[in-house]
Amino acid sequence: MGDSILGVPSGVDAEDAVRIAMRRDRLLAALTLTAGVGLVLALPFALKEGAEFFLPLTTALVIAVALVPVLEWLERRRVPSPLASILCVLIFLIVANVALAAIVVPATDFFRLLPSRLGRIQDNLAPLLDLYSNLERYVNRALRQVASTPVRSPSTPAVAPPSSILELAATSAPTVIVQFLFGVLVVFFFLSGWTRMRQQTITGRTSFDGAMATARVIQDVVDDVSAYLGTITIINLALGGAVAGVLALYGMPYPLMWGGIVALLNYIPYFGPVIGAILLALGGLMTFGDIWTALVPPAIMYGMHLVEANAITPFVVGHRLTINPILILISLSFWGWVWGTIGALLAVPLLIIIQTVIKAAGKPDIAGFLFEHGTLVQQQQDRRKPAAKEP
Repeated sequence: MGDSILGVPSGVDAEDAVRIAMRRDRLLAALTLTAGVGLVLALPFALKEGAEFFLPLTTALVIAVALVPVLEWLERRRVPSPLASILCVLIFLIVANVALAAIVVPATDFFRLLPSRLGRIQDNLAPLLDLYSNLERYVNRALRQVASTPVRSPSTPAVAPPSSILELAATSAPTVIVQFLFGVLVVFFFLSGWTRMRQQTITGRTSFDGAMATARVIQDVVDDVSAYLGTITIINLALGGAVAGVLALYGMPYPLMWGGIVALLNYIPYFGPVIGAILLALGGLMTFGDIWTALVPPAIMYGMHLVEANAITPFVVGHRLTINPILILISLSFWGWVWGTIGALLAVPLLIIIQTVIKAAGKPDIAGFLFEHGTLVQQQQDRRKPAAKEP
């Protein structure tokens, strides 16, 4: 058996060698494409079934990446990495505890009144029920059954809402406690080893170009995710504060709670504000005695959201973090299906991370592979102009 070079037998002319090399590359590309398709099809089900592990892990990593600029700011001021990591974790826990106290506690008190306010909601909805009374028979029967349902007071004793993360964890299932502690530990160890891990990743490259490309990808992921979450957090807090102020002037109870709900749901593009408006409509129907008065709070909230989404956010964020709306919808649908509400909250940060990595790694040329007999990697053509010949 003769010697071979790069899989091409010796003694083969150049044209046959190129043809054999292309055949070999296409075979490897076909195997890669097949394995990639199988991985893509299996990954969602693996993530869904393993949500108890993957969800807290992914959430913790996204939070840790968003906290990296704070960590680096502390390290530049000569704060040791372990201490800086502890401070970052404490800052996050304090913010989460304040959000819990501002949203969950009053929301539990407010919506506990729902059974006793069903009569007012039915009275407010009576004009709409009368308006649609000429619909099909089964719809009318269902609506009459709802309208005639007697209001019953809750038979179960009232349970005091949790007032902090520790109290919430103490009243939660053991699995939730383990996931919470696991996520906090992941954030801490990720941040404490961030500088060393980044240096080892960069210095472990065999070439200078590879090291620079790796450093650029890491920095782009951190910059894009932290910039997006930081900017959107400031915008959402401003929106929630404005909504809370207007609702307080309007006489809506628990305005800070509604402002916090609006700020939290605004992290979910498109669908979050709609859910917030529906919840505000329900709260208005529970509070006010007239349907049109009850619908003013959701109208105010959604009007302010439209101003924020179409004027403020594009001006503040700019083109650097502009994402294709179709990709956002796909990401929301995918992660919402896999992990529910938390997955929808993580959809955009995960999309930014995936886009940044794919942009650095290069997009596969699937169309060229399938229809032009190429490979999965698009070949870079030498576009340099030939040098002028000397006379």
